[in-house]
Parts: sequence; C-alpha cells; structure tokens
Amino acid sequence: MPVASYTVILTTDQAEKLRGILERDNFDFVEKPYTLFAGKKGKLNVSVYEKGPKVLIQGKETEDFVRFTLEPEVTGEAKLGYEEVLQPDMFEPHFGIDESGKGDFFGPLVIAGAYTDATIARSLMDLGIMDSKRITSAKRIRELSAKIRGVPGLASSVVAIGPERYNELHSSFGNLNRLLAWGHARVIANLAKERPKCPRALSDQFARADVLKRALKKEEVDIELEQRTKGESDIAVAAASILARERFIDWIDRTSEAGGIVLPLGASDAVIEAGKQVVERHGATTLGKVGKLHFRTSTRILGHPDPDGTESA
Repeated sequence: MPVASYTVILTTDQAEKLRGILERDNFDFVEKPYTLFAGKKGKLNVSVYEKGPKVLIQGKETEDFVRFTLEPEVTGEAKLGYEEVLQPDMFEPHFGIDESGKGDFFGPLVIAGAYTDATIARSLMDLGIMDSKRITSAKRIRELSAKIRGVPGLASSVVAIGPERYNELHSSFGNLNRLLAWGHARVIANLAKERPKCPRALSDQFARADVLKRALKKEEVDIELEQRTKGESDIAVAAASILARERFIDWIDRTSEAGGIVLPLGASDAVIEAGKQVVERHGATTLGKVGKLHFRTSTRILGHPDPDGTESA
C-alpha cells in the first residue's frame, strides 16, 4: 500500500530548509496548534511540530514528497521503505505501553498497551498510526482506535483509573511515579495473559526502571523491560497512546455532558473556572470525583493559597 502518513525528527536547520521548500513550491501556510509551521497543497499536508522539531506528512502524495523532496533536499537520508533495517526491534514481538491524562486536572489517568509483531507493525504503519499527542481531532482518535482494534493478531489492554480511585491511589502510593508504575504493570500483566510468549515491553521514560520492575514483580510478570525517551516513535507505543487517548476523551465528553459543564483539558485558567463551576453547582466534594486533587489547580479552585503560584502534577 502507498504510504499516506510519514513522520521524522528534523534539526532546526532542516526545519527551516523545509519551510523554504514549501514557500518555493507554493504551499498554502495554515495555522495549526503546536507547530512551527504547516503547509497544504492539494491533498498533501506538511506540519512541522515544535517538539522535536518533527515533521508529519499526510495525504495521497506523501510517498512522492518524502522520496523526491524531503529525503534528497532536506534530510539527505533515504529511510522510507527501510524501516525494518533501520529499526529492527520495532518489528520484533513486544508490548508498547503509553498513558493519557497524566497532565490533565480533569479526567482519569489511562494506561494502555498493545502487542505487535512484524506483520502487525506493517499493518499499523499502513493505517498511518502515530503518537496521539500529535492528533488534535477527537474524531480522528476514535477512527484510528477502531482501526487498531481491527488489526488481526493485535492484542490490547486499557486500564482507566477514574479520579476518585486515582486520588485514593495517589494518597496511598505517595507519588505519581509509583502510581504510574502500578498502572503500567497492570497493563503489561493483562497483555502477558494473552501473549505469554512475548519477550519484551517498551514504555516511555517516566521514572526509574526499578520502580516499574518492582511493580511487575508484584504482578508476577517476568519480562524484559525497556524504557526509552521518545518511546512513541515505536509503532506499538504509538498505538497504545491512541487507545489511551480515546478512553480519556470519551470520559471527558461523557462527564461534561452529564454534569452540564465542559471540562477543559490541561491545567489552565479555563480549567480553574470550570472547577469553580463544578463546586458551585455540585458541591466541593464533587471536585474529587472529576479532578486530580494533588494538582495545585485544586487549591486555586477551592480558594486556598497557592505557595508559589505554579501548576503541578
């Protein structure tokens, strides 16, 4: 199948070179969140994101653009079609784990995992699977989640820790890293029951590896554990990130509708205002049913003094 989505990390100089090429080739520049710039020409979309910087190319002409413009004129490396040579471990059997909601005051903490092998990885690549943090459309998240679950041979697990349970566990564990490790271990244990011969689990770097290893030992799971910065570049982790995000946005939408108050993402002033509406309409005790109380956002919502005026998870 022709490639319809492609992403690669650029240097700052390469990003600027790409901007010049888009101007030269008469792309229409558009505003997109979290991008340095984004261009559109026909059905081809080129977005360069601040984080990385990283370019995301989408559309029917993706493959031609990568082969005949991006690689020869910008990166100087021919990688498209050589993924199995350049990233062989991505095509070996493994679990990919990621989470959603960690930095959001409202909503659950969701940890998801996906099992992939070479055949599954190729299928996910053909579907244009990428890290959910770069997908701003809830509709697209849901579409991709359905496609991920429909890939033959793929196994997945999603653990959603609602705010009430989250607050109990955070108080019990004492910090977020132990809570994350507990959730990651639960997901890996669930996947190991379905794919007991899987030799390796990969997650983004979030804490000391020994914290997660201890959590896995409690779950009686013996597996090679790998933590990697920018773990979402792995196709299994990217699939997990989309499954986790779907469960998170479903909770946000459902709870917003039930309570009659739109619950914004993040921990911004809009979140504080929504939190005050929750307290005013449903009472202060309700805040712990929809939000993560260890965030300093909660003290600002309830009117308590915040010692340094910063937000924290």
